[in-house]
This record gives sequence, C-alpha cells and structure tokens, in this order.
Amino acid sequence: MDNFYIHHVLHSLAAVKVIPFPEGTRILDAGTGGGFPGIPLAIMFPASEFSLLDSIEKKIRVVSSVASEVGLINVTAIRKRIEEETGSFNFIISRAVTDFHHFVSLTIKNVAKAKKAGSGNGIICLKGGNISREVARYKDKIVIHDIKDFFSEPYFEAKKVIWLAI
Repeated sequence: MDNFYIHHVLHSLAAVKVIPFPEGTRILDAGTGGGFPGIPLAIMFPASEFSLLDSIEKKIRVVSSVASEVGLINVTAIRKRIEEETGSFNFIISRAVTDFHHFVSLTIKNVAKAKKAGSGNGIICLKGGNISREVARYKDKIVIHDIKDFFSEPYFEAKKVIWLAI
C-alpha cells in the first residue's frame, strides 16, 4: 500500500496535535473501518480506553486481530451502527466521510456530560476538501486546524481537524 504511513497512520495522529487525551479518557472511534484513527491513537495513549465501532463485521474482525497482535489491551472492537450505540465517551472521533452536521447529530448523544481535564469533551473529525458549507452552522462552536500546519507532506494540504467542544 503506497503511502500507508502518511495517508493512514500520520493522518490519524493529527488529532494528537489538537487534543492530548488525559489518562482514563474514553474515546469512541465511530466508523473505524480498518482501525483508523483508533489504533494509532490507542498506541499513543495506552492509559486511555478506545472503543472502535463499525457496522461491518469484516472490518471489526480486522480491528480485533490488529489490536490483539499489537497487544493493545485498551481497545474494544464493537460491531454495530452508531445509531445503536448507547455508551458514553469523553470524545467521539472519526475520519469522517459523512457531512459534519449529520455526524454530530448521530454521535452527540454519546458525548459524556462529565468533563475530563483540559479542553472538555467533544467531537473530533478528520476531514478533507472544502468543508465550509457543512460546518457553517457550527462556525462559533468549532475550531478548525489545518493539518498542513502540523505535517509538511503535500497530502495534508487540504486536510483538517475539526474540534467541536461539548
């Protein structure tokens, strides 16, 4: 896989530049796919709990296998749709492919009311392209970070980390 490290691992780790998860933080990777961004973040933050959720059984089997092979005891793989998830988490994170407002409407119910130290709880999305229209209704509530400010690779030119504090 060409550019695997840059396109998947490093892209996932861009969230670390925005939120350093305190010990004991509970994070839901909604729509984890092959385990991104959850697996790289779980490696970086072994004292935090990561739930990697996807509706596709095959993807969850891969995530479980990778977590087991790497020895990640802080990862739980969950096969279900986000609409069915009832757990409470400090942060919801995703390499979002859906519209930001739609993602927020699906996941806001899962953001814990009790805050962790630091910036508080919230939703973090890694997105690319022109996002101005889809985040317009949140303009006073979000912070958008250009990933190109963190990493110099051309791949990150149009990539963003969107942080919605709840």
